[in-house]
Amino acid sequence: MHLGRVIGTVVATQIFPGLRAYKLLLVQPLDHDLVAKSSPVVAVDTAQAGEGDLVYFVTSREAALAVEPTFVPVDHSIVGIVDGVYPERFEP
Repeated sequence: MHLGRVIGTVVATQIFPGLRAYKLLLVQPLDHDLVAKSSPVVAVDTAQAGEGDLVYFVTSREAALAVEPTFVPVDHSIVGIVDGVYPERFEP
């Protein structure tokens, strides 16, 4: 799983039939310090997230499995909304 922040919405006039029930959101991947670590990605929203929400998302095969029906052509799926990040609690 990866951490990210929703920074926008993606609108598509043509979409795969299995994705019609879902929003497409633009997500900025973040590290554990909430600093951007790569370019933004488009993710299917399965968690009812909105702009500004801190989310966790999955990639690859897991992203396709997160959407009903499974195995739709997606690379990233938002699977949860994060309430807080506390990395200092888990350092050795």
